[in-house]
Amino acid sequence: MSGRNTALTPPDDAAAPVRHPEAPAPGEPLGSHYEHCFGCGGGQPHGLHLEARAGDGVSVTAEFTVRPVHQGAPGLAHGGVLATALDETLGSLNWLLRVIAVTGRLETDFVRPVPVGTVLHLRAEVTAVAGRKIYCTAVGRMDGPDGPVAVRADALFIEVKVDHFIDNGRPEEIRAVMADPDQVRRARAFEVNP
Repeated sequence: MSGRNTALTPPDDAAAPVRHPEAPAPGEPLGSHYEHCFGCGGGQPHGLHLEARAGDGVSVTAEFTVRPVHQGAPGLAHGGVLATALDETLGSLNWLLRVIAVTGRLETDFVRPVPVGTVLHLRAEVTAVAGRKIYCTAVGRMDGPDGPVAVRADALFIEVKVDHFIDNGRPEEIRAVMADPDQVRRARAFEVNP
């Protein structure tokens, strides 16, 4: 697309993404990485409750239903909520690479209004990797996975260490996660972008 930010263009020496051998199988639900995540957590009453699945290659699909609590203009999804749905879907790609990464840049195009009650069908894929930088793209469609495009985004994620969350998160939440005796749940809390 013309006019796109060059910060979202992979360098010439970027590598093709490689799905980690232990990544979830295509079609497998990815589940929530953290119960209180606004994007995917079940513990957020007004959250998106986004449901993502591993796709082929280094891609994921997700669905999100726009509820009345997500509206901006009367009867329409708030643009920031739509950007959040794209960001959450893009962040889910990290499951397939088996890295911890955070959003560095997100450029969103709003193509058409999305009414309350719409099920937004999202698809994201990693396009390139250069060192700690992960380049990816996503699209959200209405009326089914092949329906009209409503929103799309290009993003740059940056691989980080778990210390990024421990050093910057609120101490009470970090302590609660670290005290969880379930090692899998504890590790998953830090696996996807905040």
